[in-house]
Amino acid sequence: MDDHRAISFQFIPSGAAPPVVERAEGCTLYFGDGREIVDAGGGAVAVNIGHGRTEVARAVAHATQRVSYVIPPWVTEERVALVEALRERWLPPELSQVALVSGGSESVDSAIRLAVSHHTAAGRPERWKVIGRETSYHGTTMTTLAVGGHRSRRRGFDHILTDFPKMPVADAEGLEKVVESEDPDTIAAVIAEPVIGAAAGAVLPPDAWWTDVREICDTHGILLIADEVMTGFGRTGKKFGIDHWGVVPDIMVGGKGLSGGYAPLGGVYASEKVVAPIAEVGSGMMFFTFSAHSAACAAGVAALKILEDEELVSASAIKGAEFLDLLGPLGGHPHVREVRGLGLMIGIELVEDKESGRPYGPTTGMAGQVVGEALRRGVWVYPAGDGNAPDALLIGPPFTITTAEMETTVKVVGEAISAVCGD
Repeated sequence: MDDHRAISFQFIPSGAAPPVVERAEGCTLYFGDGREIVDAGGGAVAVNIGHGRTEVARAVAHATQRVSYVIPPWVTEERVALVEALRERWLPPELSQVALVSGGSESVDSAIRLAVSHHTAAGRPERWKVIGRETSYHGTTMTTLAVGGHRSRRRGFDHILTDFPKMPVADAEGLEKVVESEDPDTIAAVIAEPVIGAAAGAVLPPDAWWTDVREICDTHGILLIADEVMTGFGRTGKKFGIDHWGVVPDIMVGGKGLSGGYAPLGGVYASEKVVAPIAEVGSGMMFFTFSAHSAACAAGVAALKILEDEELVSASAIKGAEFLDLLGPLGGHPHVREVRGLGLMIGIELVEDKESGRPYGPTTGMAGQVVGEALRRGVWVYPAGDGNAPDALLIGPPFTITTAEMETTVKVVGEAISAVCGD
């Protein structure tokens, strides 16, 4: 494909031709210019079973041949099969209610609507506020931008976003203070990522944080929402990220890994107590046009089967520990503050001055520069950071990644950091 055609794809012109991917296999992207790229970012940390799985392609084709489109409330074999697989083998027993949508932003947006609808149906319409974290990312709808704290992605919209309250990143007592200052009777829900992804680069909470947050929510009658869009379906080495802390939320959302990146698919998973008041008043949840699309559900069924049959969740834990060890020496680089992670969700935080911990300025786009340099050298990793600090690299490859591909990633990322940030 020539550059003119590639550039014509862009909605907001940049002048530079985007990469053209001709095909992908395993953990490798084959670019139109002949380059082979290690996909150490799993795209946008979405690809978990690897590229080129013909069994998923066949499942999607079969579903499409059977039925192209029916409205989301109606039933198809693929829709029921995916819900059954989730209930029987993936979700905590408490989260028995499943709604399927087309991706992560839709999942979170729907979860917030569900939380507010729950309280309204129960006679508590004054409970509408949703508390998010100061550093977080939950999607690009107006509601998900409002509840998130990703500064660069909120930029230009702050003046029209709902002023949802924000809690500190890792301080449960800080959440208690926010709840009290806002008035507990006005709070519908608290939302958080088990491991902070795009906004910070694989930042883990303190050990007791999730249990403390669960207790605070229970004390005040607040629903707890876990955003598992990035962390779910094996990414952190367990089925869901929150499983590491033994907490069950009232509502959980998931996307990305649910279909392994093969189809636009997301889910909202809730307890019966959440949906019961809505059912009692005869209300419901409005769907999106392509919610639970049969072809996407078929991809989800096939992807989950591969995760199960090949024991890829445990592989994520094992390979994640190996990858973290291989990346460990990069922590000695003068512009790397920390290498951290859980399973195959690993972050490398970049700083201007390591001794003081001073971050790069918000306009330098240092993470993006390092990502660009790594891509030129043959490896894709995902840029992270909320537009202010920190600049970080997010590594989230397919769970099928090999040791050789990990070693290539470590070498290239180290070289890219030195080339951009200096030794």
